[in-house]
Amino acid sequence: MPRPPGEPPAAPAGDAGCNRSGRQEGSRNSGVCSSVGPSPAGPGRTNPPSTHGTAARPGLHAVSPHRHNDRMPTEAPALLDRWNALLIRCGATADPAPYGRELLGRWAEPQRRYHTTAHLTAVLDHIDALAGHAEDPDAVLLAAWFHDAVYRPDRSENEERSARLAARALREAGLAEELTAEVVRLVLLTVTHHPESGDRNGDVLCDADLAVLGGPPEAYAAYAAAVREEYGFVPDDAFRSGRAAVLRQLLDLSALYRTPAARERFDTRARANLSAELTALT
Repeated sequence: MPRPPGEPPAAPAGDAGCNRSGRQEGSRNSGVCSSVGPSPAGPGRTNPPSTHGTAARPGLHAVSPHRHNDRMPTEAPALLDRWNALLIRCGATADPAPYGRELLGRWAEPQRRYHTTAHLTAVLDHIDALAGHAEDPDAVLLAAWFHDAVYRPDRSENEERSARLAARALREAGLAEELTAEVVRLVLLTVTHHPESGDRNGDVLCDADLAVLGGPPEAYAAYAAAVREEYGFVPDDAFRSGRAAVLRQLLDLSALYRTPAARERFDTRARANLSAELTALT
């Protein structure tokens, strides 16, 4: 998803997904498409596989109910209650709490500035508000919990690694295979934020994830500043040019949101926010 400095940027992002024409332009690393930020990877070279939270092997270390975690954020108790209720509602046969604590620890990792438990909470809240549009709101909520569970701005395939984490964790927790497969599909959809026509679950997840674009100007400014902090390793000139190109692509889209409620609530303000940032960058 992020493009190397000096190359044309990948297509739209917000938490910011790629181009909703269905065509994903550029590389699929996790910077531009996840946060509208360029990547340090150079032409013709791939990022090394992340070993963060892994056993230094392909794939991803599972959420382990036995793994000690001391990174719990202040929002943890309320979020953990939401996670436990969701897993029980979805038929978990294992104690959901250790899995929730592990996930919350991931969302509180020190490299995060925007992709934090505050973002997770916001996405969950937006999904609740849009739940009437979804075919399976609980599947969408589960996908939200995992969609940025693996997040390293300097690494590739964050969404793919997050999806693998979801698959293994939810199977271990005893959820039905059909539900697990839908959650994995939705997590992978956040690579592009381009749900197919009629994908009501995908519509809700993507709109909830992109809702930050349509927040009040001060909230949008805080989001943009946090993304810049996450990409602090990218030189200013490269970041500004890459982000400006992505903002132009977003503004060229005929629709930023798929659900009627999100379009009505966020689209106009999102375009104003994107335009203001683009003016400031250029």
